[in-house]
Amino acid sequence: MGGISLGPRVEIGYYEVREVIEREKTMELKEIAEALVKGCREGHEVANLDRLYAADAVSVEAMDHGNGRETKGLDGIKGKHAWWDGAMEVTRQNVSDPMLHGDDRFAVMFDVAAREKASGNVMEMKEVAVYHVANGKIVREEFFG
Repeated sequence: MGGISLGPRVEIGYYEVREVIEREKTMELKEIAEALVKGCREGHEVANLDRLYAADAVSVEAMDHGNGRETKGLDGIKGKHAWWDGAMEVTRQNVSDPMLHGDDRFAVMFDVAAREKASGNVMEMKEVAVYHVANGKIVREEFFG
């Protein structure tokens, strides 16, 4: 019959099995994407780093802010978050729902207003972040803005 036998009367065809496998991959991606967005909305970005990011993850900024555009490794990404939290006070943050792309990427739009703690200067920023996922972890994030 060309399928997998699950007992005397139950068979699942190749395409049905493939559909289940693909759906499970997408659910994993969706769960990661939703956890990231929830963490951002609730102010738990740093706690999410250990849970959602690979140890060798890479973060790529749209522009070089003096330290290069690329940050490699989870410790480096944590350092970026520590700098931001120390230098800026977020006064408004809107985070879109995640937009899934295939089984290994998703995008999120951020609309942020923040005040620089040292100078009091206010900035507004809109950016799109694209996240790449492999083996159940975020392995790369790219910011466009």
